[in-house]
Amino acid sequence: MPKRVMQGTVVSDKNDKTVVVRVERRFTHPVMKKTVRMTKNYKAHDESNACKVGDIVQIEESRPISKDKTWVVLAGADSEKKPAKAG
Repeated sequence: MPKRVMQGTVVSDKNDKTVVVRVERRFTHPVMKKTVRMTKNYKAHDESNACKVGDIVQIEESRPISKDKTWVVLAGADSEKKPAKAG
């Protein structure tokens, strides 16, 4: 079975080798037929402590690393940051 991959925003990097990522999903409510936004926070393993608050990262499902941590930050997430404006 393939591992799930989600994209979200880092909301906390205070723990060592751990970041909290907020993932938002949108769906149409089955009764009200209105678009609903729901968010959930996931703790993800960040081996190099490279992610900072506000970064957009991708996380991938993994084996349980601790009680709450079953996700890892993908290595390729750093290359998707917006480039700095020149000049």
